[in-house]
Amino acid sequence: MNETRVVVTGLGALTPLGNTTPETWKAAVEGKSGAAPITKFNPEKFKARFACEVKNFEPKNRLDRNEIKRSDLFTQYGMYASGEALEDSGLDLEKTSPFDLGVIWGTGQGGMGTFEEEVKSYTQGGFEPRFSPFFVPRLIPNMASGLISMKYGLMGINYTTISACASSNTAIMDAFNYIKMGKAKAFVAGGSEAPITEATIGGFTAMKAMSTRNESPETASRPFDPERDGFVMGEGACALVLEEYEHAKARGANIYAEVVGAAMTADAYHLTATHPEGLGALRGMRLALEEASMNPEDLSYINTHSTSTPVGDISETIAVSKLYDHTDVNPVITATKSMTGHLLGAAGAMEAVLSVLSVQNDVIPPTINTEEIDPEIPKEIDIVLKESRETKVNSAMSNNFGFGGHNAVVIFKKV
Repeated sequence: MNETRVVVTGLGALTPLGNTTPETWKAAVEGKSGAAPITKFNPEKFKARFACEVKNFEPKNRLDRNEIKRSDLFTQYGMYASGEALEDSGLDLEKTSPFDLGVIWGTGQGGMGTFEEEVKSYTQGGFEPRFSPFFVPRLIPNMASGLISMKYGLMGINYTTISACASSNTAIMDAFNYIKMGKAKAFVAGGSEAPITEATIGGFTAMKAMSTRNESPETASRPFDPERDGFVMGEGACALVLEEYEHAKARGANIYAEVVGAAMTADAYHLTATHPEGLGALRGMRLALEEASMNPEDLSYINTHSTSTPVGDISETIAVSKLYDHTDVNPVITATKSMTGHLLGAAGAMEAVLSVLSVQNDVIPPTINTEEIDPEIPKEIDIVLKESRETKVNSAMSNNFGFGGHNAVVIFKKV
């Protein structure tokens, strides 16, 4: 099993920074923010009135009328990004057994927009039991993986991972493991989320998890800054084609990077908060490095989960600091959620795409908006601030953590 190698041969992105992978990467390297006032509903009465929305999305560019009618926005996002990733991979779907190709997809909440629309319609209609026949298929979280497989004829392993904000890192890890076990030749893996709805924004705001810096949305997500006041909601989808190395090599595929390690742990600590000492995160990072046969000092940088929340940023950086104990290396980290916002279940896929492109292009995207470093952040940590850093990037670790104590870590490396 360990001799089988897994590589990334295709990328797709529909994000607050751009509607394709090149657009998203260019904006990230330039340090652009995707945050702006909410347009999907009237946020006037909400404490948080801004988010990182996908802009100018035209589903009909890739989806037909029936696909749009029968699917929630999170599924449309997923099918759209998957189409780009499959095209980018160059896989000939007609010459590859469909049973060798699978889909493992992540989402945190599935069709929340559909749920809200149907409940509103029900209550406003005098509580008569009238629901759309597409209510359940649009709502259920597994429908993204199902419809991606139907659209592209992928008949192998197919399911959805749900581990809150670690969901799409979980999906990538599972695809990696199944290929290593010989259960498939390739997977579309990633995640999608469409959480900019009244209930989602209201619910996270009630938890005091979101920034309310309404006067300056583009600077609201500021990881590690002592003035940070919560995360900024994001939406979209990112997809990666993971493929068995020899299969990719035989067909002359363009290889972006290799997946060399992945791990999951649980904090077993709190409903929503990370462990204050970062114990689960630390163990996850160590296990991923062990599988990759790497030491911490072999990492070029870590794309941290850091969401710009007061507690989470500190616990993760404490874990990173402990990871580098007994080394003479200052860990390099960046927090790209400062630009994209937090895509919840799609966050891992978003950051995986950026990590892979970082490895390919030898550029580390920046952490924007951070004016000062919180004194509780370990001082030995080197944060890529303000501007991208051009440097040799041989490997990148991507961390994502979710409510419920889920920790998921993936490592990408140059081939």
